Amino acid sequence: MRSGAAPVFKRIILKISGEAMRGGEPCGLDYGAVETIAREIAAVQKLGVETAVVIGGGNIVRGAAISKMGISRVPADYMGLLATVINGIALQERLESIGAEARLMSAGISLDAAEPYVRRRALTHLDNGRIVILTGGTGNPLFTTDTCAALRAAELGAEVLLKATKVDGVYTADPKTHPDASLIPRLTYLECLKQELKVMDAAAISLCSENKIPIIVFNMNVPDNIVRVVLGERIGSVVEGNSNG
Repeated sequence: MRSGAAPVFKRIILKISGEAMRGGEPCGLDYGAVETIAREIAAVQKLGVETAVVIGGGNIVRGAAISKMGISRVPADYMGLLATVINGIALQERLESIGAEARLMSAGISLDAAEPYVRRRALTHLDNGRIVILTGGTGNPLFTTDTCAALRAAELGAEVLLKATKVDGVYTADPKTHPDASLIPRLTYLECLKQELKVMDAAAISLCSENKIPIIVFNMNVPDNIVRVVLGERIGSVVEGNSNG
């Protein structure tokens, strides 16, 4: 990291998959992994970056997957939304245990453990330097948490959507099954859609395109990568309107 560098973003949305919370476990939560994630997020907060986190629930329940096992898609998706709240509670607890101030908000799911998602309230928390953990997706079935991340980025005025993954960015093909796949450092929203690259779902990419919100896809398993991104280091892949530069 560049010594003494200042953040290039004032407000970010960080999208974390449920699988990241699983760590090395076959399913559920790996509390060591959760604490590592919490410390990375807290480091960004200490830089003065207003941070909201959208979290998935695939480590516990993935609605699209269980809907293929006999459960109707809508109730399956609601189960997945509840899983995101479980992850959010774990992340908030870890953040607060290391001294970071965080607020857990949930869309469409009423629980004493979480505030209901209200845009103005979320903005107030961000303005006051609190980390906002956004769970429950959009509050509706049939929408992914990637779409939720794009929607919240637009609603909350985030300058960028950071998509934390297990790979170094966007590749021409799945690098796990195609060793010759190459990293694409910069590409446009349209290229993502036309080439059907697995960056985010089409609705999420379209929302970011319409609102001119760049997407940075990077490997969260590399220590300090979130901080590097907010400090302006060129890591991962950038998806935006112009592929030049």
